[in-house]
Amino acid sequence: MAEPKTTTTRMDGLTTADDAPTGASGGPGMAGQENRNDVDTALVVHPRQRQPSWLRRWKYALGAAGLAFLTVPFTTVGTWLLPGEAPTDLTNYALRTKRVLETTPLIDGHNDLPWLIRIELQNRIYDGRFDPTQRLLGHTDIQRMRQGQMGGQFWSVYVHCDKAQKHFEDPSWIVRDTLEQIDVAKRFMAEHPDVFTYCTTPSCVRTAFKSGKISGMLGIEGGHQLGGSIAAIRQAYDLGVRYITTTHNCDNAWATSASSVAAGAEDRGLTRFGAAYVREMNRLGMMLDLSHVSHQVMRDVLSLARAPVIFSHSGAYAVTEHLRNVPDDVLRSVRRNGGIVMAVFVNRFLNMKDPGAVTIHDVVDHIWHLAEVAGWEHVGIGSDFSGTPHVPAGLEDVSKFPDLMELLMARGATDDQIRGLAGENLLRVWADIERRGQEIRAEGEKPVEEEWEGREWHTHYRSSPYMYRETRERAVREGWGVPNQFNVKGGNHGHKVVKADEHV
Repeated sequence: MAEPKTTTTRMDGLTTADDAPTGASGGPGMAGQENRNDVDTALVVHPRQRQPSWLRRWKYALGAAGLAFLTVPFTTVGTWLLPGEAPTDLTNYALRTKRVLETTPLIDGHNDLPWLIRIELQNRIYDGRFDPTQRLLGHTDIQRMRQGQMGGQFWSVYVHCDKAQKHFEDPSWIVRDTLEQIDVAKRFMAEHPDVFTYCTTPSCVRTAFKSGKISGMLGIEGGHQLGGSIAAIRQAYDLGVRYITTTHNCDNAWATSASSVAAGAEDRGLTRFGAAYVREMNRLGMMLDLSHVSHQVMRDVLSLARAPVIFSHSGAYAVTEHLRNVPDDVLRSVRRNGGIVMAVFVNRFLNMKDPGAVTIHDVVDHIWHLAEVAGWEHVGIGSDFSGTPHVPAGLEDVSKFPDLMELLMARGATDDQIRGLAGENLLRVWADIERRGQEIRAEGEKPVEEEWEGREWHTHYRSSPYMYRETRERAVREGWGVPNQFNVKGGNHGHKVVKADEHV
């Protein structure tokens, strides 16, 4: 008995007979069409019959309407909102900003308030003079942070370069002051537990935000503050510091600073010891900050990094050719690296030619360029409030962050792009860096033990109980000295040491 003749109806609505010729005999291009049909179309085999034309039209119309319904972006403001929310006028930037910042923590990557506490109050915060709940001069206090809808703040642990420290081995007070500033930043947050939650992980930031708190985190602004010691990096991490700015305005054992190059020095980039610094930062899962470094250091680090990098407070070099800003080729590398550039509010970095004329619109220009080149997923906010003496008109303090978001929306930024800029990008990058560190440690990589090649190792007494014979022989040969072990009571001690203790 003959099989009933059938037709094949494709998803594009075309009907062909099943016994029609296929392949090359179908004419030019048919072989390619056959292969495409195999992949891109679904076949339904049925006896030859036609549906009423009105039914076909209704079926396609309903299908198109359903597809349109499903593909409308639910994040589009004014189209789909959370249950119970009224549609928003797309030009109501204030309301859009308010809604974004109610669901996304706005995190500033750089604020120097702990430095002011050290300079002005000598780290004393319990004597009644310091009350950040009241309006203070300057850029930062709790009232204005709340007005600015802030959800998180990286407090900078900043100690300026010591001019007396001409050599990395010269003694300095920098490490001491760094430790004290870490201490006072933590104590300041602990004094206001109804406002701040001290955080060392991105998950903590999200939890704090959900509970209505402002998360507080720590970053050290300059490798000179760790004495050129990689071991000191590990101790800073254990103390809760989560990023290190590789240099400040002076070179260190790891890298060349932008300030040195601006003063006419050669841009020598990352040092050999600096490569070990990059390895350890990645192993720890600690954010490596490239603000303040020379352009060659940026490129060197990005060529070695096994994890995303950050710029905690920098601008776009193509907009303002200041060496503190990030060139376009580096921005493209940051995009490939998965890192983030947080836009700075320092007038001179925003407009070198006329810094006194800088306004909030200049910051918008820099952010827009950073986003165009690196991508909106790789931009954030790093104000430098309470550190820089001059800020843009319209961005006078921490209460003004929402105004910046509104202007970006007016220029065309979407709500999702503003969410990323405000904090989601930084939290994602931070989590990626943490995860990469966990992977590296899980592979068995040990802590870095390299030291700066010019380091001097101090010796001790000739009679100390050394573990190895060669050490004892060297101590005798070089006359390392003996301890001044005098009796506590009475007598003429008269014991002469070979070397005074301060020289041992």
